Amino acid sequence: MSLFKARDWWSTVLGEKEEFDQGCLCVADVVNSGQDKIIVGSYMGYLRIFNPHPTKPGDGVQAGDLLLEVQLREPILQVEVGKFVSGTEVLHLAVLHCRKLCVYAVSGTLGNVEHGNQYQIKLMYEHNLQRTACNMTYGPFGGVKGRDLICIQSMDGMLMLFEQESYAFGRFLPGFLLPGPLTYSSRTDSFITVSSCRQVESYKYQVLAFATDADERQENRNRKETEQQKLSSGKRLVVDWVLNIGEQALDICIVSFNQAVSSVFVLGERNFFCLKDNGQIRFMKKLDCSPSCFLPYCSVTEGTINTLVGNHKNMLHVYQDVTLKWATQLPHVPVSVKVANLQGLRGVIVTLSDSGHLQCSYLGTDPSLFQAPRIESREINYEELDAEMKQLQKIIREATKTQDILPECERQKDLIVVAEVSPELDAESQAIDSEVKAEAVPSVTVKITIQSRVTAQKPKLAVCVQAPLAVTCDQFVFDNLEPDASETVVLSVFLKGNCPPSELEGNVVVSYSTPTELNPEGILKVAQCKFRLPLRLICFPAQPSKTANHKLTIDTNKPSISLLTIFPDFADQSEDDQSNVLGFQFLTGSKITLLVSKTSQRYRIQSDQLEDLWLITNELTLRLEEHFKKQNCKDFMCTFSGSIPLQEYFELIDRHFELRLNAEKFRELLSERAVQFRAIERRLLTRFKDKTPAPLQHLDTLLEGTFREGWEETVDAAISYLLRTCLSKNSKEQALTLTSELCIPKDTSRLKKHITLLCDRLAKGGRLSLSTETTTQQTVVMPGGCTTIPESDLEEGTIVPGTNHMYITKQKSKPDSCSQEIQSKIWLLDVKGIPFCH
Repeated sequence: MSLFKARDWWSTVLGEKEEFDQGCLCVADVVNSGQDKIIVGSYMGYLRIFNPHPTKPGDGVQAGDLLLEVQLREPILQVEVGKFVSGTEVLHLAVLHCRKLCVYAVSGTLGNVEHGNQYQIKLMYEHNLQRTACNMTYGPFGGVKGRDLICIQSMDGMLMLFEQESYAFGRFLPGFLLPGPLTYSSRTDSFITVSSCRQVESYKYQVLAFATDADERQENRNRKETEQQKLSSGKRLVVDWVLNIGEQALDICIVSFNQAVSSVFVLGERNFFCLKDNGQIRFMKKLDCSPSCFLPYCSVTEGTINTLVGNHKNMLHVYQDVTLKWATQLPHVPVSVKVANLQGLRGVIVTLSDSGHLQCSYLGTDPSLFQAPRIESREINYEELDAEMKQLQKIIREATKTQDILPECERQKDLIVVAEVSPELDAESQAIDSEVKAEAVPSVTVKITIQSRVTAQKPKLAVCVQAPLAVTCDQFVFDNLEPDASETVVLSVFLKGNCPPSELEGNVVVSYSTPTELNPEGILKVAQCKFRLPLRLICFPAQPSKTANHKLTIDTNKPSISLLTIFPDFADQSEDDQSNVLGFQFLTGSKITLLVSKTSQRYRIQSDQLEDLWLITNELTLRLEEHFKKQNCKDFMCTFSGSIPLQEYFELIDRHFELRLNAEKFRELLSERAVQFRAIERRLLTRFKDKTPAPLQHLDTLLEGTFREGWEETVDAAISYLLRTCLSKNSKEQALTLTSELCIPKDTSRLKKHITLLCDRLAKGGRLSLSTETTTQQTVVMPGGCTTIPESDLEEGTIVPGTNHMYITKQKSKPDSCSQEIQSKIWLLDVKGIPFCH
């Protein structure tokens, strides 16, 4: 046997085409005989109890190994053994079905013939469940002595607690979406689960007991009719502690040994975590393969815990805390693993696969009896080795020169996506349900063509644009594409929300599969392309404004260009020569003025609102780059020198944060009146029948949309990460630990401080890159507190078209010596991230 294969002690295959899962395996002394037995339940309803005793390692199942096999007619979700019957501390078997919980007594009768002992089960009691069950856990809830209570989690998030033969109460978990693994900690008297929010949550049993009772319907057996349980007054269900692990969990296990402190083990999709009783992480281990099951158990080393982890590569790993101690190969993928004491052999590993492969194995090695024969020594021919080395070096040099490692046909794209934006707006607008308060909301047609060079299976096309832009149809599904086949779709883009977007760029993504010889189902691939939308989609020409609260000046290293050349789509043909000033008005009502200096190489963007500067500034720089690129000018550059208007930027942040706080207070007030609100809603629905009143229909959606904007939290976390990594000053800042979850801050002072630090370190030569090529920082001085650049040449008697007004301002002094040009567009103030609506 191989060194890294599990030593097969006993194995069998259960039934035919039966299915098993995590809760279908249990190892316990269910017969109360002093020895462990293996209990297995299946989704086909079969219950089996085994007592393996092979004559030699590797034997299969014998006639006497199967103590009991019975079909219970309903699928078995989970089997557990505990003190489930009142008046006795004898162990009994609990079987969980979809709509029923049954508790059995397993007993044996001594046989007088060669058939051996006879085993049977006796139903002690059962509970019919009004909700579909998912899993269960048991333990001495509330600190009871000498008996175990049962807690069942339903598919809709209700915890149903049973005090043996009687039903105790039911509680709904707050914010429930999908059920997760559930376990009980007797040390803290708490139930621990993992929610669909990827958070480990702990609930005290006392909190569950005194919380408001669940609104549950139960069957009246005597009268054969249903009645609603009464709502008892109590406290609100509050979580004891929460930990965000960032992934879904497969299983939870509580470990408490004499030589180790009590710990909570959580098996995730990529890691397994060891937590303290209060939810703090003791340690975690990143797994190389996708796990399928795990089991923490006692370690021989004091203060440590061993963990068995099975994965989908038929491997079973043994960890001591986070150190891998042993890796062994199994003949199947285990969905459940247990450790048992069978026939005096301690530490037998019991594994079960989803198809019913049950195996008892142990870890060990066999001595290798093979010895490699001695080879005859021969003299080395150095001339032949030199000739061979020269030939290999020649091949390497030729391959390095041509760089044609792959054939030309393989380097070509399998599927090409092309998006064409119509040069003109739609003659008839295709806008649907737009919130823009304008006379007409324009739309533009986008034509998307996909051409396949190979066989593309199940191609799906998705179109993404920056909100509040929207498309008439954002998803398309096609039939399989043959080689050299193409598909074309046409859609329209329009402004749906009542605020300008942060960018005018869209993205097209096509996902498809290409079959291979080894994988007929196909390998998933993705092709994508980007497209730019016209500026006329969100704004139209307007009269320039001579007054503005905010101004931004862009310097270039090339002669200034006429605005009619850069923005021909905004040219007013009725005017003769007004090429140095343009006015833009968003569909949402905001106005922006763009000016160009005739004597210098500068452009100015000005508006009454700071957040409106970004879009026109970005569009100007893009069009200038395209203009000079057509003239084969490769050294064109846009720069910005001056003080960054952080104070105005912070005012926008404060205003947005205040709106969030007001929305949160309103939602808290609404939750306190939830019962009355729902009662009014039911009455109105009854009165209006099928016509739901608009306020009731959209209130929850609006509130939910407000709380989805967690802008302050996400930006602060991103900037904190930059300050801790590529923009850190020393190793002390790199050792800072970031918070594991995002929550609404008390104020914006921390965020403002981090933004100021970010700008300061970028000005001193910091680079937003972690590559080794940019580790040497260049010293660049940014005028954080200097005066702005002189703008007199921009304000030299500019006449507004259609009026007699002229821009005339006072001359400003020259800049200080520290006002040096920053050769990067990163200094342009980008306020597009703040979700404001005008």
